Amino acid sequence: MAEFITREHVAGIHSKQPWFVLSAEQFFAHKPPNHPYISHFYSFTMSNELGKTIAIPDGCIDLLFDCDGDSPIGLVCGTTLQAREVTFTPHHHYFGVRFIPGMVPDFLNVSAPELIEHQSRFVDVVSDSQFICEQVIRAHSFLERVELINGFLALKQLHSPSRLTSQIVAKICQEKGNIQVQDLERYSGYTRRTLERQFQQDIGLTPKTFIRAIRCQSAVYSINHLDTLTFSDLASGLGFSDQAHFLREFKKLVHVTPLVYQQQVRQNTYLEHLQVC
Repeated sequence: MAEFITREHVAGIHSKQPWFVLSAEQFFAHKPPNHPYISHFYSFTMSNELGKTIAIPDGCIDLLFDCDGDSPIGLVCGTTLQAREVTFTPHHHYFGVRFIPGMVPDFLNVSAPELIEHQSRFVDVVSDSQFICEQVIRAHSFLERVELINGFLALKQLHSPSRLTSQIVAKICQEKGNIQVQDLERYSGYTRRTLERQFQQDIGLTPKTFIRAIRCQSAVYSINHLDTLTFSDLASGLGFSDQAHFLREFKKLVHVTPLVYQQQVRQNTYLEHLQVC
């Protein structure tokens, strides 16, 4: 069993916000080669004239900076629990850092449960952060911002949660969310109550809620990248009892049915919007 969460342990989970990608003029992502706790950096300019898009569950904490010169701001954003409308300023440029699923940085002056479905000003919850916030906002390129954040994080504590939570997070990600809480009890040797108490203390979620987020991300990733895919096979592969259950859950977490989502991905050429650098 893993003793701590690293990017290696959640490597099969590609935590994305697909509606952000589809709403952007272009979306850049960068996976750092040597940072064990960061899923990826990203950058985009909101093209939607209304600035409205949808956030879906991912089990992640994000640092998000609006780098517009007139009203710049840095935020710390927790995961949502179901599909939720969010608003960006049209044509503003955004830069973000997404930590791996289940990782809550120690340097945040806020508890893990307080982050769920909330966002806080970066300078309010990170000590001595005004300078780095200003640097990131003033930087001239995506990769320059990446280097600034890498240098900032190198000076911060980034310990994983407890060994128990780390083991369970790694197991859930390994199974791509296709696992039940009773399976986790057998795997860990701890009761549901103990798992829930430790999980909520460490990452602000119950194991069941984290499973839903990871299973949601697994479903979305499959639809984004597989040309030949039947929803019945996808539902079965993710452990749903039947296709109807999968359809209801997907719509609750992603905002639309799998078919409508697939049509949006193909119509708006998702992979062409997403540039990895």
